[in-house]
Formats: sequence, C-alpha cells, structure tokens
Amino acid sequence: MPSKLATRDDSMQVVALSDATIDNFRHGRKLFLQEAAALANLKHPNIVNVVNFFNANGTVYIAMEYAHGQNLQAYIKKHRGFMSEQFMGTIFPPLLDALKNIHETGFLHLDIKPGNIHIRPGGRPLLLDFGAVHPIMQTRSDQPTQVVTPGYSPIEQYSNHGYVGPWTDIYAIGATMRTCLEDKAPPAAPERHDHDQLRPAVEVFRKKYPLELLKAIDWAMEVDPLLRPQTVDAFMEVLPQPTTDSGVEENKTRDSA
Repeated sequence: MPSKLATRDDSMQVVALSDATIDNFRHGRKLFLQEAAALANLKHPNIVNVVNFFNANGTVYIAMEYAHGQNLQAYIKKHRGFMSEQFMGTIFPPLLDALKNIHETGFLHLDIKPGNIHIRPGGRPLLLDFGAVHPIMQTRSDQPTQVVTPGYSPIEQYSNHGYVGPWTDIYAIGATMRTCLEDKAPPAAPERHDHDQLRPAVEVFRKKYPLELLKAIDWAMEVDPLLRPQTVDAFMEVLPQPTTDSGVEENKTRDSA
C-alpha cells in the first residue's frame, strides 16, 4: 500500500490516489507480484522464508515464516553499540552469503539496515523486508517508488537516474556494520557527497577492532559507487575470517524486538 500512490476507500480496498498515480500504482503492483513470485523460490537459511503471496483488497500480500529472535537495531540500542569482533564475524558473513544469493537470482534488496535484520537464537541472522526489492537491471526511472533510508542508502538511490547495482546493497551493509560499532546511523549520503566529514572507521575504531574489518567497512562505504566493492565476493574476500563463537548471548536473542 504505497502511501504516495494509493489509499484505502470506504470498503478498505486499496486504490490509486488519483488518475495521475493509477499507472504507477498498477505498474508497482505488477512488479511486486512478480518479485514476490521470485522471492518465494529464493530459499536460503539467512533470508526470511516466503510461504505464500496473493492478490486481495486491490493489492498484493506476502506471507512469511515467523522466526523467534530480536531486531538488530533494538539489539544495538540495548547494548549501546560496540558489538564484539565475534559478533561481527558471526552475523555478517551469513548475511553477505544471503545477499550474494539474492544478487545471483537477479535482484537487489535496496533497503538493508539494522531494522531489517533479525537475530535468531544463537546469533543466526535473517534478512527481512523485501518491500523495496527490484531486478538488478531495473532502471530507477521505471520504479514507481523508491525507498531511501538516511544513513544506509547510498547516493545513487537519491536520484531517479542513479545507477544501482550490487554495490548499492554493499554500501548499506557497510553502513550497518559501522552502526554496530558506534550505535548511530552514519550521515546521509547527500551530506557526505557534498562535504564528507565522516571519519574513516580505521581512524575512529583502530584500537578496538581488527584493521582488516575497519578497512572493509570504509571500502564498502565509499561515496563514489565506482570505488566500492562491485560484488559481494570482492567484499567478503577482504573481511576477517568468521569466528565460531557467536558473541551473542543465547538468552538475549529470545527477547522480542
């Protein structure tokens, strides 16, 4: 129910806001249904499992499997950032493997952030919310709406003509990793593009975390898309090897976000 394009009528049917938004709303609904069908076949232990999708009330719905755990954003706030090296090595490699799977299927997530990552018991991450997902070759001008989350969306997502690709999701992953270290979202991409005052992670956290990890985060968060890792594989190659210790307390992952 994209609020910029649609509303609910007296019978609770989802309808276009006006004649001017009908085409975009119908186009978006068609794409959402197509992408739901694709995601229903996308099975990965670190991607939320889509069990059904259907048309109803003038729009499209996706039903997903429920999983116990808590939201990463809530977890970071609860512990005031400074997630351990073990935590980082447990949470992000599986998420990157899931992201690689999404890209190989021909899609981009386009809304990765702590709020869209679920931590299950034992520190097992789950990537959520595919409401912004789009085919990799989809141009921004063809998209009826675009999701932009300040701090996590890179500069190319702020323009209808921005060239999005795997590097776009990698920026969001890097920004999410940095949030785990300092308990706050990075500055918005346009602010960084105009006058970047964000100190590199290798300077801010060099006494607390491995240099390889910090260099990887800085690389992923390059403002210029061409300077970032272009694929998940390239990014994973520079990350420290994951640890077998989750760094997540089992009982705390059972709390609901």
